[in-house]
Amino acid sequence: MILKFHNSNILNSMHLEKKVLKKFVQSKKTLALAESCTGGLMGDRLTNMAGASAYFLLGIIAYNNAAKTRLLGVPARLLKKHGAVSRPVAAAMAQGVRKILKTDYGLGITGIAGPGGGSKTKPVGLVFIALSTPQKTKVRKFLFKGNRLAIKKAAAQTALKMLAK
Repeated sequence: MILKFHNSNILNSMHLEKKVLKKFVQSKKTLALAESCTGGLMGDRLTNMAGASAYFLLGIIAYNNAAKTRLLGVPARLLKKHGAVSRPVAAAMAQGVRKILKTDYGLGITGIAGPGGGSKTKPVGLVFIALSTPQKTKVRKFLFKGNRLAIKKAAAQTALKMLAK
């Protein structure tokens, strides 16, 4: 038996991916990702579009601090002083992944997806998303609500919106 699956929500949700693809390909810009709390969801969404290899060159899931330091060059002192979920670490992740292949843009995402791991100062749902170019790095702070999967999806969706702008 062959089952056909059609979900218009999946097709409609690819609007942002198409927009990002078009923008990057037309401008001949390249992108690398450093993901932590999204666990590869951003890379998955970008590569759902045929032609993504024209701009998306690299994705690293740096889930623990050792990976952030060894693979992305995040200084251990930043991790010790600010913690993995912080503005400076998100910036360092984006800058580090951009430098690996000398891409035009680097995007770093770090956060607390839960259900555990949160605190008063860093609650579950806290996410920092950084976008780096050779000229500057911009970091935005978000507090998403919901369960683990909802937070991961919200972070990826927000990062896609940042790339589409």
